[in-house]
Amino acid sequence: MQNALRSRESTSVALITVTVMLGMIMAIIDTTIVNVAIDTIGGNLGATVDEVAWVATGYILASVVVMPLNGWLTALLGRKVFYATSLALFTVASFFCGTARSIWVLVFYRVIQGLGGGALQPTAQAILFETFPAERRGAAMAIFGMGAMVGPAIGPTLGGWIVDNASWPLIFYINIPIGIVAFLMTLAFIPNPKYIVKPKGGIDWIGLGLLTTGLASLQFVLEQGERDDWFQSRAIVLLTLISAASLTLFVVKSLRDRHPIVNLRVFQFRSFSVGSFLGIIMGFGLFGTALILPLFFESILGMTAFDTGMALLPGAIATAISMLIIGRILNYIDGRWSIVFGTLLFAWSTWLLGGLNVQAGYWDVFWPRVVQGFALGFLFVPLTTISLGDVPVPELANATGVFTLLRQLGGSLGIAILTTLLVHETAIAWNVLASGVTQTHGYSTGQLTQMVAQQSAMIAYNYLFRLTAIVFVLSTPLIFLIKGKPARRAIVAAVE
Repeated sequence: MQNALRSRESTSVALITVTVMLGMIMAIIDTTIVNVAIDTIGGNLGATVDEVAWVATGYILASVVVMPLNGWLTALLGRKVFYATSLALFTVASFFCGTARSIWVLVFYRVIQGLGGGALQPTAQAILFETFPAERRGAAMAIFGMGAMVGPAIGPTLGGWIVDNASWPLIFYINIPIGIVAFLMTLAFIPNPKYIVKPKGGIDWIGLGLLTTGLASLQFVLEQGERDDWFQSRAIVLLTLISAASLTLFVVKSLRDRHPIVNLRVFQFRSFSVGSFLGIIMGFGLFGTALILPLFFESILGMTAFDTGMALLPGAIATAISMLIIGRILNYIDGRWSIVFGTLLFAWSTWLLGGLNVQAGYWDVFWPRVVQGFALGFLFVPLTTISLGDVPVPELANATGVFTLLRQLGGSLGIAILTTLLVHETAIAWNVLASGVTQTHGYSTGQLTQMVAQQSAMIAYNYLFRLTAIVFVLSTPLIFLIKGKPARRAIVAAVE
């Protein structure tokens, strides 16, 4: 009887896991799969570079706004209805994205898609954390992490293949069958926890308005700042002020209200606070390098979109392997040492990338990418598990939304900083190299200019890779501010 009960519980956990992973991976892949098709979409729809950039920006703006509302919307609608609604919104919007024949129609549907997709990742994380027993939460976060980390690597590969071999609407249409299956499985298998109760005090429209305005303005500044020359642009200055004022008022209001729309009191838990800050740094490294690596492969090494995806794939496979390993051993070690190991290993891999030159080939980037991918598993899984470990179960939906948002904002900050530095350092290197170039027999002026430009960009990329390595090394002492959990206690919990 007991064996039959355990078997039934294992089946239920497996079905819930498959359900939430389908939706989450679909949403994560969609944030990166579009990037490799931007030029093609712009050409087909007759859009300028600035206009077509909104296909990616619109999705991110919408998803960032909805992430911190995860706990409140879960309480308002119920876990099952909220997750099913998010899937339905994402899937229907995917269909209409594929049918769009004008750039601004496509951007509109991408915003709708982002509202659905932004809820899928933090909700999936909360569901997995609640579904698995305490001694198996490391394994749960390993499963979640494989989707969160492998998805961004699969996206460019799949997107590159679709662009090269089919038409761009297919990158949206492939979501439809997956979304339908995930929607039906949600209705069948996702439970509504008994502790979830409707939020009191009604809808806080002022708080919602402040949060939406602040986050949307901040994300726009981070997305468009470098393109608009930062604070030389009046729009960037204005939106920076609006963001700062809105978010400050929102924080003050949330801390004073008895029933805030986003409960910021989760930051009273030290592990969550420190873990969230480290999550920003992790987002900086993950999203920042995820941007500059494809640029490096295509602009310096001359790879196609598909070849770039294949160059990134070994790192994704290494991540999956390391997450399987840490998921099994996390109960028996102090997770802080795993985070230290992952952080330093990631730093070493980016330092290796900073030593490449313009003659580098596939195998020169293969091993640094494998090391980098392997490091992410040892970094991501214990950081997530420990950060959420002290948060009470009723607050998990809220905490995962805030945690995911901060990691996303860290990524946007990393992208903004790295792209700005890439332009700045390339210009500096160009001035230094160009001043020392003289006309050489056998080379035309155009060839010399091209060589200087390539070498200047190479120097800038090396600088960015090594800067990322230094940031990760300097963040290591912060890890020990997280509450450690002795391995012996975890072993006892596993046995019990």
